[in-house]
Amino acid sequence: MTIQAHIASLEKKHGALEEELETVLASPSSDDQQIVDLKRKKLRLKDEMQRLKISTRH
Repeated sequence: MTIQAHIASLEKKHGALEEELETVLASPSSDDQQIVDLKRKKLRLKDEMQRLKISTRH
């Protein structure tokens, strides 16, 4: 898998997590721990995408 394909895959996962997070936040009985976990996963993916994008510039 090329780096660009990997970045695209991570972006797709990030978008899916965003949708899941929005669904959980819209639920009146949302679980705080689940929200925190989703946000952490999104942040890890974002950090990985940034790292890969920077590494491809050099």
